[in-house]
Amino acid sequence: MAHQAKLTPEQFEELGKELDALRKRVIDDLGEEDRKYIYDVVKWQRGFEVAGRGLMYAGFFPPAWLAGVAALSLSKILDNMEIGHNVMHGQYDWMRDPHLNSRMFEWDTVAPAENWKHSHNYIHHTFTNILGKDRDIGYGVLRMDPEQKWNPYYLGNPVYAFLLMVFFQWGVMLHDLEADRLLSGERKWSETKGVRGRMWHKGLKQTLKDYVLFPALSGPMFFSTLAGNVTANFVRNVWAFAIIFCGHFPTGVESFTEEETENETRGQWYYRQMLGSANITGSPLFHILSGNLSHQIEHHLFPDLPARRYPQIAPEIRAICEKYGLPYNTGGLTKQLTSVAKKIFKLALPGKKQPSTPPSGTVEVLRPAA
Repeated sequence: MAHQAKLTPEQFEELGKELDALRKRVIDDLGEEDRKYIYDVVKWQRGFEVAGRGLMYAGFFPPAWLAGVAALSLSKILDNMEIGHNVMHGQYDWMRDPHLNSRMFEWDTVAPAENWKHSHNYIHHTFTNILGKDRDIGYGVLRMDPEQKWNPYYLGNPVYAFLLMVFFQWGVMLHDLEADRLLSGERKWSETKGVRGRMWHKGLKQTLKDYVLFPALSGPMFFSTLAGNVTANFVRNVWAFAIIFCGHFPTGVESFTEEETENETRGQWYYRQMLGSANITGSPLFHILSGNLSHQIEHHLFPDLPARRYPQIAPEIRAICEKYGLPYNTGGLTKQLTSVAKKIFKLALPGKKQPSTPPSGTVEVLRPAA
């Protein structure tokens, strides 16, 4: 997609210095409030899990079962979004707590942490929105950018997106296998031995825990507990899918070529992160449940800063965008999600052109102040 703004080399250098200074200021300020925050989130997450599993043991009483499913869903969302994702980015390594260390943490999902950190932390965050390099563009199954060459397979785009949403944790698990490259012959099956070993171990362990162990512990409530665990995983999958897709694929989010990003400077890397992501507006609770990935622009700029800091620095990032005439892509969940859905359907069909002007209210294009 054509870029909405171009900066001079001097402006790129200044942009890099401003954002580096902002990052350093936040790092220097990390302390007890950040420590207390993540410990509180962990406490709430564990509390919701205990309450959810306990209430589901009363499966003979529907209101208790529903409350249990809701609590377990919240637990899995917090573990996945605000704890797991952020801890594995190294956001809390400075605390020197082994339970919150990026190298040791394992989350409550079938995707192995080590595989995910390679495909997400390294590939996606290094090569954000670079066509042919960032494998999160379409996740190997979807056409999410008009520059992706169309073929009849993509007629199923909406169906693939729906299935990915429902089985999102499994899609994340399989992502590092790079099945599309295996099918094309770019990657050999033998090269995936380590990836497959970790997938098998984590996937089996998680499946037994969710669908055998905890249902068995509930005795005569086995099937109602099983249904509750399936439902909680489904809720978490749908929520994670919605937040992640709204942060990466709404109208106005831009992609880049390898040629454009060759010999990229620090300022140009920041520029790409800002134009290649989008935010979602919402309440403080909404931001916590999204893992603060509702501030995807700030996250792509500073993936290793504690996510609770993103709402604090967002006004400064927005002001920097205004200063340099860059778009600050933000909007409500409904608007961003609708934009993503339209793109999924539109790109199922051949053709490369996208609307040059995003839907009103979805993207705010800020111009330099006079």
